[in-house]
Amino acid sequence: MDQNNKPKTNGQGATPFAQTYFHGTKANLKLGDLIEAGYNSNYGQKKNAKYIFLTATLDAAIWGAELAAGDGRERIYLIEPLGEIENDPDLTDKKFPGNPTMSFRSTEPFRVVGEVSLWQSHLAEQVKVMKDHLEKLKEQGIDSLNNE
Repeated sequence: MDQNNKPKTNGQGATPFAQTYFHGTKANLKLGDLIEAGYNSNYGQKKNAKYIFLTATLDAAIWGAELAAGDGRERIYLIEPLGEIENDPDLTDKKFPGNPTMSFRSTEPFRVVGEVSLWQSHLAEQVKVMKDHLEKLKEQGIDSLNNE
């Protein structure tokens, strides 16, 4: 991490000792596919999303998959960021000190390097509470995904 608490990428690709990053979604992707900004967001009807999101914790990726829009199967991909990443301001300092979910965002693409095939979903009641909370925020005009 640099002095601004941002992880640095080394451009060397995935290695056994590199930080692992995840992306939860309902999109059906293949190894080598790129996840890029500028397309519909995982959440709601946002078109041309400015940022794409990744996390270094499996739990946050599970939430990403469970809360993603669409009817597809929930998936969690191992991804390699191809450019700079920064803390996701929706989940750092504004709401939580530091970055406990290790959630980040980027305008640069991510490459799919694998898929997590076995993981435990949150309880259906927990997912419903979270979706209800996000719907209430939407009704209040509070939009996340920091499309500033």
